Amino acid sequence: MTSVPPPFDPELGAALALIGEMIQPGLAPEDIEAVRQGPGIALLGDLDLTLDGAFAVEDRTVPGPPGAPAVSLLICRPTAPAPDRPRPVVYHVHGGGMVLGNNRVGVDVVLAWARELDMVVVSVEYRLAPEHPYPAPVDDVYAGLLWTAEHAAELGADPERIVLAGASAGGGLAAGVTLLARDLGTPTIAAQVLIGPMLDHRNTTTSSLQYSNEPGVWTREMNGFGWRCLLGDLTDDEVPAYVSPALADDLAGLPTAYIDTGSAEVFRDEDTDYATRIWAAGGQAELHVWAGGFHGFDALYPQAHISATARRTRTDWLARLLPTNRPAQVQPLT
Repeated sequence: MTSVPPPFDPELGAALALIGEMIQPGLAPEDIEAVRQGPGIALLGDLDLTLDGAFAVEDRTVPGPPGAPAVSLLICRPTAPAPDRPRPVVYHVHGGGMVLGNNRVGVDVVLAWARELDMVVVSVEYRLAPEHPYPAPVDDVYAGLLWTAEHAAELGADPERIVLAGASAGGGLAAGVTLLARDLGTPTIAAQVLIGPMLDHRNTTTSSLQYSNEPGVWTREMNGFGWRCLLGDLTDDEVPAYVSPALADDLAGLPTAYIDTGSAEVFRDEDTDYATRIWAAGGQAELHVWAGGFHGFDALYPQAHISATARRTRTDWLARLLPTNRPAQVQPLT
């Protein structure tokens, strides 16, 4: 018998009814194209990615995986005078359940880190399922990452301080590509930021069962649909850890990780388990489970107190990990 799910945060719960009216309640093959062309995606074209001139923005096409199409990268570089040392770079992987989105989805969150911490942002656009099942998305993300590391000097970025970041499906791909980079020995990843990451294709945890057919959130049914689109005819024993990172036998040797999730979402248990297994392998992870948070709560309702706290906490973690290039502001003693 399925256990009773944790309740939503009161402020988020009040907003959920309104948010739910704008979210597709379910996904089916015939829905994908309509959702891809929906108003939410169209509005991304109106975003001021310069943040009032703080960034110079360009779209660049770079070589894709061998024998595959080129990869589109969104590159945002600070317009402030270059510091004495190259800037850290956030390599961002967008969400969308493996079937939706482009390299502008979620980049506003990453740009907020970059403006405060003086970082370069590179956001990758990968081929989407079901038209392009595994390994296409993983290969595209890795190809763009290699290009970013190899051309770091051109970007004014430090190839030794690359932060691989993503939310939801993007978080899962970021985790998988981090495993791939470790196993191939290149490039160097300084840290991974995984926000509500989609890590386990098996979709059988307690939290996935608790959030079945819930309105306004990413449900177990939607999750299963995204995974089926991505994996196609692969059987469980054919699915690699690079696409379903929860399957990884060995989590040793990974860069430090920031992992957060909501207590009221499908991915709660697979995300907490991933952090626990990093610790068990001798690695470092900072885990936050936001009480009452539904999937993507801080992106969908940033006005909530819990959302502002979650965003601030991520930025503070990055600031500790990658001190800003800017001169320290020394406060006088009183």
